[in-house]
Amino acid sequence: MTTPDPLVEMQIGGTWTDITNDVYFDGGVTTTRGRSGEGARVDPAMVNMRLKSPDGKYAARHPMSSLYGRIGRNTPVRTSVGGASTALDLPEDRDTARASTPDHVSLDITGDIDVRADLTPLAWAGSFTNGAWEVMGKYVITGNQRSWRLLVQNPGLIEFTWSPDGTNLLGATSTVGVPHAPGRRGAIRATLDVNNGASGRTVTFYTAPTMAGPWSQLGSPVTTAGVTSIFNSTAPLEVGNLAALGFDTQQLHVHAVEVRSGIGGTLAANPDFTAQTIGASSFTDGAGRLWTLANGAAITDRRRRFVVEVPEWSPRWSVGGADMNVPIQGGGILRRLSQGAKALESTLRRRIPSYNPLAYWPLEDGAGATQAYSPIEGVPPLQVSGGWTFGSESSLAGSSALPSVEATARMRAAVPAPSPSSSEWSVHMVYSVDSAPATDGVFLSWTSTGTMRRWRIVEMAGVAHVQAFNSAGDLTLDQAIGIGPDLFTGWQRLAFSTSESGGTVTWRITWWNIGGTAGTFSSTYSGSAGRVVEIDTQFGTSLSGLHVGHLAVFSVADVDAYNFADHGFTGETAGARAIRLTREEGVPFRLLGDATAQEPMGPQRPDTLLNLLRQCEETDGGILYEDRNQLGLVYRGRSTLYNQEPALTLPYSKINQPFEPVDDDTRIRNDVTRSREDGSSARAVLEEGPLSVQAPPLGVGTYDESVAVSAATDAQLEQLAAWALHLGTWDEARYKQVRILLHKHPSLIPALTGVDVGDIVRVTDLPPFLPPGPVDLMVEGYPEALTGLTWEITFACSPGGPWTVGVVEDPVLGRADTDGCTLTAGITATATSVAVTSTPGPPWIDSATFPTMFPFDVTVGGEVMRVTACTGTGLAQTFTVTRSVNGIAKPHTAGAPLSLTYPMRAAL
Repeated sequence: MTTPDPLVEMQIGGTWTDITNDVYFDGGVTTTRGRSGEGARVDPAMVNMRLKSPDGKYAARHPMSSLYGRIGRNTPVRTSVGGASTALDLPEDRDTARASTPDHVSLDITGDIDVRADLTPLAWAGSFTNGAWEVMGKYVITGNQRSWRLLVQNPGLIEFTWSPDGTNLLGATSTVGVPHAPGRRGAIRATLDVNNGASGRTVTFYTAPTMAGPWSQLGSPVTTAGVTSIFNSTAPLEVGNLAALGFDTQQLHVHAVEVRSGIGGTLAANPDFTAQTIGASSFTDGAGRLWTLANGAAITDRRRRFVVEVPEWSPRWSVGGADMNVPIQGGGILRRLSQGAKALESTLRRRIPSYNPLAYWPLEDGAGATQAYSPIEGVPPLQVSGGWTFGSESSLAGSSALPSVEATARMRAAVPAPSPSSSEWSVHMVYSVDSAPATDGVFLSWTSTGTMRRWRIVEMAGVAHVQAFNSAGDLTLDQAIGIGPDLFTGWQRLAFSTSESGGTVTWRITWWNIGGTAGTFSSTYSGSAGRVVEIDTQFGTSLSGLHVGHLAVFSVADVDAYNFADHGFTGETAGARAIRLTREEGVPFRLLGDATAQEPMGPQRPDTLLNLLRQCEETDGGILYEDRNQLGLVYRGRSTLYNQEPALTLPYSKINQPFEPVDDDTRIRNDVTRSREDGSSARAVLEEGPLSVQAPPLGVGTYDESVAVSAATDAQLEQLAAWALHLGTWDEARYKQVRILLHKHPSLIPALTGVDVGDIVRVTDLPPFLPPGPVDLMVEGYPEALTGLTWEITFACSPGGPWTVGVVEDPVLGRADTDGCTLTAGITATATSVAVTSTPGPPWIDSATFPTMFPFDVTVGGEVMRVTACTGTGLAQTFTVTRSVNGIAKPHTAGAPLSLTYPMRAAL
């Protein structure tokens, strides 16, 4: 039995400090992360432990404590364990962590090159602010000492860049992303053929499970005209965060690296970090290169298990104070986020102030308001008169309710002067109107300094006027602009701007159909632009049903503050929305998967941050959970859950009871509706089969569900409902938990420490009293307990089968099932010739016509058979089979249903 090796650290005064010796491990350190089961929402992570507190050390308010003033509410605590595979650890919070070796003649490769890296990143594709993360390179910008670099771009594409002269860059990017799952180990490789023999150069990319291979080509080679070379720089070879670059960092374990002169050529460097002594700060690799670690990089076998905050400190002591201790219960960031009930404001209200307007009035005030508040410091309220009804119109997706304005109503407020002064400015407003005015109607007007002292925007059916008056009050500019009826249909955004250069003022007016197209007109006049002094608008008498909002003045002409925010970011994907929201709120966040492959969202309405993030989860169908490497959140996109290789393979003999199949109706949903706010709905019903809406014994009866999702369009709803029906009618027993005692099975530790929410665990070698395996289970979450002698984890699981989806042209997952097939006659337990009839068809492929498509597996009565040949081309055919592929062998009666064991299933 192996004794656990936990390390408990507390952030004391901003520094992570080892407090392991202060933990009572006899009571254990217990952790709960993720979801409690299939379909549940993630609860905040919880950690319980008890600290020794001699002399009141952990009594946060005790003046004599050595930690007085340095710990308190929400002090972070984290734990890691040893026993994983040794690797070079590059922490996410150390953006300069690296291993490097100095320049050497063997590294001065100017011709063909072959670079390889064996890595475990937290995310191969996801939320990278700067679009890529660094793997390795021989690349220094100072003094133009660029040779080459290897990066991984945001959607999981490998990028290889080189310089022929130390300054200018050439490069290539893989045509497809790496196949490695989030958090899984994988190797990547890039080769550069500087002269491919056809007056060009070729970069080819590869992937493999590890450095040992086998290597598979990734996508198509990237060939470019013109031969090339690599600059012979003096830069060191660096692994991890290159000193010269500012790309993203993430928690990264590097297992090994190779640099070869020539494709498959001589090794110039080959650090194998798995073979190094834990804690070593330098070593020499097999090629003779001396490597040095810097800036937080470490060779370690430790893996993080949790990071939490401690919201409560409750010192306890025995009578007389002989035993002083502090039980603490740490919570993940969801605990804090879930306590806040304040809804985030509308997308326009949140975004516009970040662009530093001179003045801004959202006009989202409540129904009883008599003036319009400004969130910009120093800007007075907008005074209104003559018929304003606040909070009456809520149809603009990017806004809370806006006012209705009666004809001849007025709004007025001073605009502060820009500092420093500016030679340009712009005025913006959104509006809608029930119908085009029959006569000229003033939509917006303001006063300014400069040549033109008063401006008016006047609109009526078919024409708009931009009017400007000089200091004497004379109308000196009256530009008629032809406009279409679309400016009086739905919500519009109006922007007017000026910019001055050399005594000429260029003015421009633009209308946007919010969520649609835009139209612009511009012209010039001689003079000065001045600045906006005051908004002073007397709305036209011909206006009927006018609604206005989000009036702003900027000291620049071009502003994109309204872009996308005006329609509530409708159409951005679930991952993109989660990234934007968490960045706006300063919440550490990691996206797993390609954001572009996720479901487009509907408008973002005012709600709490946590509810908005859960809308992303519900619409896309992925999993939102807490990061165990930092106090932050992770969203694992639905597409990353498809067709996973197991993160952990467990023989039945290495799990503890209970491991029991449960057939229940907890997750059955056979009548599913998905609807969209202010939109339509779609329904999917399973009409036939054992989990159908038919009454028993033909089905189970109706289990219905209706969920509103934030979809961008009604067209998404049918597929969303169909996918929910697929998950809700998956006909398989539920193994709801897998319990493992790691102190008894330490060989599992290296793989198990990498298992996280959404990963697949495969249980093999099931005993005969259980249904045949293997059983693939998706990890929903887990409780974990560490004591001084034991380490136990219990995975909460759901079936992994529903997440195996079709892949075009794949020999297994790309094969479609028939629309119904049965045994023509009964067969014995050992028969290898099986007569089948397909009704209504189509028939099965025959082995004479499609020999390369054999063998394939079919299932009859729970027995898996391998079809090695098929004769006949009609609906009646004969299979030659190998029996008992899954360990089940029994006779079957005529009419028994037969189907593909792995039929193609469409993904969402």
